[in-house]
Amino acid sequence: MRTVSTFSVVAYDPRTASWGVAVQSRFLAVGSVVPWAEAGAGAVATQAIANTRFGPLGLALLKEGLSAEETLAKLITADPDRELRQVGVVDRQGRVAAFTGAQCIPWAGHLVDKHFCCQGNILAGEAVVAEMAKAMQHADQPFVDRLLAALQAGQSAGGDSRGQQAAALLVVRRGAGVDFHSDRAMDLRVDDHPTPIRELQRLVGVHREVFGS
Repeated sequence: MRTVSTFSVVAYDPRTASWGVAVQSRFLAVGSVVPWAEAGAGAVATQAIANTRFGPLGLALLKEGLSAEETLAKLITADPDRELRQVGVVDRQGRVAAFTGAQCIPWAGHLVDKHFCCQGNILAGEAVVAEMAKAMQHADQPFVDRLLAALQAGQSAGGDSRGQQAAALLVVRRGAGVDFHSDRAMDLRVDDHPTPIRELQRLVGVHREVFGS
């Protein structure tokens, strides 16, 4: 089993009715594993010894109307290896829940706040998630910028103790996709790069130049 040593933020933006996940990891193509989101339902981040089924199963439960806490409880209760897992969930109303299993590699933990949670494992220390949360509290910034700022704050506080490799950003909103034919407002991945957060920031800039803000 490979550990998705990761720090991530899962969030809801009530001003734009958007849901998002941002993640950085010393794990190749982390964007293919951790972030899951569906407009009108919510978002999930699954990491550590990640159970990738938590993504689609979590969204299905959220879509049924379950709260973040109810969804999380169903996911981890049904998983005999739950103590190896780390999960963050936000529901359609912006309610948040998170779980860090007792067997996640330290430092591992999470922080829950209004409309978002930050979580990570194999981190330099608790300051990583604490600084991410501070960055998310700047509600005057656009949602995407807050998510990126949270990643940068986590990295500045030490980030993944093994280093950097990949990052991803997924933001969904009703009808916000290309030519309004999907709900994916932004879906960007950096699979392998020496400074993936910086590269993700660059891609966000390119996305805005091409598709607008």
